[in-house]
Amino acid sequence: MRNYKTQMEAAKKGIITPEMKVVAAKEGVDEEKLRLLTAKGEVAIPCNVNHKSLSPEGIGGGLRTKINVNLGISGDCKNYDVEMQKVDLALKYGAEAIMDLSNYGKTNVFRRELIKKSTAMIGTVPMYDAIGYLDKDLLDITAEDFIRVVRAHAEEGVDFMTIHAGINRRAVEAFMRDKRKMNIVSRGGSLLFAWMQMTGNENPFYEHYDEVLDVLAEYDVTISLGDALRPGCIDDSSDAGQIAELIELGALTERAWAKNVQVMVEGPGHMAMNEIEANMRMQKRICHNAPFYVLGPLVTDIAPGYDHITSAIGGAIAAASGADFLCYVTPAEHLRLPDLDDVREGIIASRIAAHAADIAKGVPGARERDNRMAEARHKLDWEAQYAEALDPEKARRYYESTPPSERHTCSMCGKMCAVRTTNMILEGKEVKFCTEK
Repeated sequence: MRNYKTQMEAAKKGIITPEMKVVAAKEGVDEEKLRLLTAKGEVAIPCNVNHKSLSPEGIGGGLRTKINVNLGISGDCKNYDVEMQKVDLALKYGAEAIMDLSNYGKTNVFRRELIKKSTAMIGTVPMYDAIGYLDKDLLDITAEDFIRVVRAHAEEGVDFMTIHAGINRRAVEAFMRDKRKMNIVSRGGSLLFAWMQMTGNENPFYEHYDEVLDVLAEYDVTISLGDALRPGCIDDSSDAGQIAELIELGALTERAWAKNVQVMVEGPGHMAMNEIEANMRMQKRICHNAPFYVLGPLVTDIAPGYDHITSAIGGAIAAASGADFLCYVTPAEHLRLPDLDDVREGIIASRIAAHAADIAKGVPGARERDNRMAEARHKLDWEAQYAEALDPEKARRYYESTPPSERHTCSMCGKMCAVRTTNMILEGKEVKFCTEK
């Protein structure tokens, strides 16, 4: 029988939990150091007590950058089997988290199966599920109803929840004063804004924040403080609404820690490259070094069909500048619900960004895989190269699609392969290209 409710409470009591031991082993860090970071809130280990299949992960300073995969059904695409295939892809390619963003019908059946199956952390946005779960129109939902959905998700085993508690009246005033091109692009944020405007009430997640925290603490659910006023185009970034909400999130972070609830803070969605580093540093300062979770940022708005690339560029810069957790973006972003190929492309792009940032940040061991790849390329050992690749199947398929006449090269350079030429000379061999008659 454990004598603590949450990982943060245990850490503050000097207890190294089994989950901390797993994370420390995965990251190659000292268990006591990890405990101290968890106690301070600089590392979060999202792990609901009811998620029995979970393989715990740590998110925060000094640890590997983690990635999240979004999936879930909508009214236009409600094939649960396909969404479960996306889960399989996420686990296969090493995503540490999966968010179920289903917003159609009774979603708890799918979510329970997801939690039962997934070794990755599971996140949700209860606000999305409120209308379907409660079977009420937005105007008819009460503050108590919203909290009831939070409890339902916690009981099912969700490890972290995006709660848009920072879009209170003060933040809305700043948003209304500073006109935007795209207004509010957060789905949950727009629903809360609409509810507040229609009812004249304060944001229920802000007004009843302590009650929400009590529910989360009961099941050790990490709160991911959502950025309802995140910019939806690069022209809206770093504006008064975004910063006003961020200030509120900093205060909400400390209130959550006071109740031993672990916190992540969510960050901007679209942002020019030259603003990213400053935003990461500002968030860490205002939110007291809480783990930072970013969507992208997408660094340009003109690449529909390629937004996994615009996101990976921004994500790499963001993570190298202090972000700890990247939400993947697929080529289908802004266009449709992603299919299986979109999900694969989004995962790999996000993993490239996260890994590149870990190298830049000097995360222990981050370069080891790259060094093994270099050794395999030096030896022209194709099987070893596939083994180190983020997507081994694609690497093998590309190589074998146009097989070279000599298997120790590829079809781009053939016998003029620079590695082959240099290796032969260093081995004392003569390099010849013309066939002797």
